[in-house]
Parts: sequence; C-alpha cells; structure tokens
Amino acid sequence: MAIGRPVPSVGPSRAGAAARLTRPDHVLLILVVLAVGWVMGRVDTVNSGGPLPPTGVVLTVLAIAAVAASVHAVNEYADVETDARTQRTRFSGGSGALLAHGLPASFALRVAVAAGLVAAALMILGLVSGAVSGVVTLMVAVGLIGGWTYSVGPWPWSRHGWGEVANALLGGLLLPATGAVAAGAGFVPAALAFLPFTLLTFVNLLETQWADREADRAVGKHTLASRLSPTAIRRLGLLTVVTAYALSLVVHPWPVALAGLLAAPLSALGVRRLGHGPPGPSVVAMIAVLLLQAAAWLLFV
Repeated sequence: MAIGRPVPSVGPSRAGAAARLTRPDHVLLILVVLAVGWVMGRVDTVNSGGPLPPTGVVLTVLAIAAVAASVHAVNEYADVETDARTQRTRFSGGSGALLAHGLPASFALRVAVAAGLVAAALMILGLVSGAVSGVVTLMVAVGLIGGWTYSVGPWPWSRHGWGEVANALLGGLLLPATGAVAAGAGFVPAALAFLPFTLLTFVNLLETQWADREADRAVGKHTLASRLSPTAIRRLGLLTVVTAYALSLVVHPWPVALAGLLAAPLSALGVRRLGHGPPGPSVVAMIAVLLLQAAAWLLFV
C-alpha cells in the first residue's frame, strides 16, 4: 500500500492527468537534446549520408516525443510507491499526477502502452515510406525498449544499481546521436561527440536520484545513490566531471570544448552538493553545456 502524501478528493479529467504524468517539460528538454544532435550532425565533417527528408524529420521528432511520453509514464507506473514516500522536487519524485488525481498505477501503464504504440506506428510509417532510415528507426526502437527496461521487466536497470548508467547512455548518448544521424552524421563520430555530455548526464542523475534515496531503499529500489555514501558519491561525481571536460578537449573542436568549459563552475558546485541538498546545480550544468556547445557548433565550426 502506498503511503505518504494524502490523495486530494478531486476529479479532473483523465486527459489532464495523462498529460501531466508524461512530463511535458521533460519531453521538451528531450526534443532540445535531439535538436542539438541535429546541429552537430549538420556541421560534422564526417558524414555517412544525407539528412532525412523533412517528412522523415517530422516523423522522427514526433516518435521521439511519443517515446519520451511512454518512458515517463511507465516510470510513473513503476515508481508509484517511491513517489508516494518521497518529497517531490522540481527534478525528482515524479510528476505527482497519480496521487494528485487519485488514479491507480495501472492508468500510467495504459498511457505508457498507448504512447509506445504511437511511437512504433510513426517509425513503421517512416520506414515503409522511405522517409526514415533503418538506422534511425533502430535507434528510436532501442530508446523505447531501453526506456521501458529501465523501469519494468524481469530485471529493471533502475532497481539493480545500473539505472543511472542506463539512463545516461539513453538520454545523454543515444538521444543526441539519433539527431546527429538523422542529420547525416555517422553513428560513431556522433556517439564520440556526445560522450562528454553522457558523463555530465550521469552526474545529473546521481544528483536527482539522491533526493529519493530513502524512499528507494524503503521499496527495495537499489540505485547507486541509495547504495553509496555521501563521500563516495562526491568522489564519483568529481571523477566523472573531470573526465567529461577533459574528454571534450580531446574529441571536440576547440571552440566547442572551450564553450562547454564555461559551465565548469556549475559542475563544481554540483559535485560539492552531491550527497546533500536538493537537486539543481548538476542539472543546470548539464543543460548549460549542451546549449553552449550547440551555439559553438553553429557559430564557430
């Protein structure tokens, strides 16, 4: 039985509840990451082919949005007990839609299935029509399957200490690389270009997962944040951040690497706050690096 925040006696429309639990603001950020990948792919000098036609781009964007909605909804389904026990923040604790609307977890699962079917239909349409390449279709499919197995299945990543790693690879590497490949870049150079961002995404996840550590422990969800001590999590965060910025200097053109370094003070603050305090600095640092480097790709490369 879920415990924690009381369920208000309200009955808003289920459509509104469905929209809320898919986290529209997070979906928007995901589309921004996809767009940054596209920017990198358009200016990258090692291309494997031309960009997708406009129809293919539209279908891919819509499919990614549907994948994000599906993954968020299934995460709400899997984490209903955790979310009921924890104190929700801007970046952690779920959307609160199920509790606020007095809806069962099964409602979130139905929304997740529906959104996943929409994503699959869009990509099948794109593949059959020739508007979307097989590689992009495969990458979107991996994102959908990976997002679901993060939360549910016989061995969900999020409950066995691999959630932060899996989430960072899906959102920090696969997602922008999909945008880059859709723009015509090869997968390998695209993946290499976003490895530093993947590492910063991992630190962001350590920060956001920390806020839910007690609730996660209570329901048997063994995240890295729930397993590590504050000192250990700060050391891991520091090593990851230093590696991310150093790797950027190696794999990126110097304007892109230097642009990302402007966010280093935010990352340092985030590392210092790991293990105490609400999430925020590492999240902002991750977004700042993404936008600063996107501007550098556009203006200087």
